[in-house]
Amino acid sequence: MTRDPIGDATGQPPDDGPDLRHHGDRDLAPGLVDLAVNVRLDRPPPWLRRVLVDSLDTIAAYPDATAARLAVATRHGRRISEALVTAGAAEAFTLLARALHPTGRAVVVHPQFSEPEVALTAAGHTVHRVLLDRADGFRFTADTVPDDAAVVVIGNPTNPTSVLHPAAELRRLIRPGRVVVVDEAFMDAVPGEPGSLATADLPGLLVVRSLTKTWGLAGLRAGYVVGDEALVADLAAVQPRWSVSAPALAAVRACLRLDAVREAAAMAEETAHWRDELIAGLLALDVPVVQPARAPFVLMRVPDGDRVRQALRGAGWAVRRGDTFPGLGPEWIRLAVRAPEVTARFLGTLAGVLARRAQGGAAQGR
Repeated sequence: MTRDPIGDATGQPPDDGPDLRHHGDRDLAPGLVDLAVNVRLDRPPPWLRRVLVDSLDTIAAYPDATAARLAVATRHGRRISEALVTAGAAEAFTLLARALHPTGRAVVVHPQFSEPEVALTAAGHTVHRVLLDRADGFRFTADTVPDDAAVVVIGNPTNPTSVLHPAAELRRLIRPGRVVVVDEAFMDAVPGEPGSLATADLPGLLVVRSLTKTWGLAGLRAGYVVGDEALVADLAAVQPRWSVSAPALAAVRACLRLDAVREAAAMAEETAHWRDELIAGLLALDVPVVQPARAPFVLMRVPDGDRVRQALRGAGWAVRRGDTFPGLGPEWIRLAVRAPEVTARFLGTLAGVLARRAQGGAAQGR
C-alpha cells in the first residue's frame, strides 16, 4: 500500500490523474447492454412504484423527513438523532466535506468510489490517498493510515474491487479526534451484511448507505447516514432545507420496512449465486478476477483493456472502465452482476473478443 498526496483543492483531477468525475453512467449509450452501472433493477418493483405514485399526492407540501429518519434509526437500532436522510450517498459526502473542519489531513482509501474525494477537495480539504495493492488483493489494514489523519473514508464492500473488509480492521481506525466514514452503499447486497458498522456505537464513526442500487432508484436519489450523534447533527446543520423530496422520503420508509429488508436479503443471496457464475466463467477464460468478491460487481484484469472494452462496446456491451479509479489502470474493467442468461451471452462475446486479440497478436509475432 502507498500514500499519494493530492493537493489540488478544485475538485478536479491533476492533469495526469484519473477523471474522478467519471462514473458508470458515462460508459452507457443507447442500445448497449448495461454491465457498467451497479443498479440491480431497471425499474423499481411494482409495490415500490405504487408507493412512489401515491407520494405524488403529497408533493404540494414541503417534505418532512422525520418519519423517514425514524425508519432509518429503527432499521439499525439507533436513536433518531443518529440518523439523517440524504439525497443519495453523494449528498452525504458533500455534507460531510462542508461540515468538517479537521485539524489534520483527510485520507481516502483507494481504489474506491471517487465522489468522497471530489467533495472533500472541492470544500478545501487536502486529500491524501492510501492506495491498496493488487498484490494484497486490495485488502485493507488500518496500519497504513497515517496517525495524523483527521478524516478517513473507506468503502465496504469497496467499489470497484468488490472486497469486503473485516469490521475489526475498520474499528481499529477509531481514535479520539478522528472522523471515520464507511461507505456501505452496497452492504445491503451482501448476504447477512457481515462487516457492517451501521449498528456500531463508536465515537467519530459515520456510515453512509444508499437505497438506489438494490431498488432501482438511481434517478430518485435516496440514501442516509447513521452514526455519531454530534457528527450527524453537524451534517444536518449544513444540509439545505427540503433537499430530500417527498417521493424519496416515501421510498426510504418503504424500503426499510421489515418485508422490504427481507426481500433485499433474498435478492442479495440470488445475486451472490449469479456473481459466482460470472466469476467461474471469467476464470474459465483465464481472465483474472479480484477475489473473494462480495459485492454485486466484479473487477477483472485483461491486457490491453482499453481495446477490449471498445471491442465489447462495438459488440453491444457497456462495461465500466477502471482507469478512472485512483490506483487502477486501463487493464482493469468492472462488471455489474446480471442474471445468468445475460452473463452467458456476455461471456460468449468476451471469449470471441479475447480470441480475436490473441490471433491478432500471434499474427504480428510471425
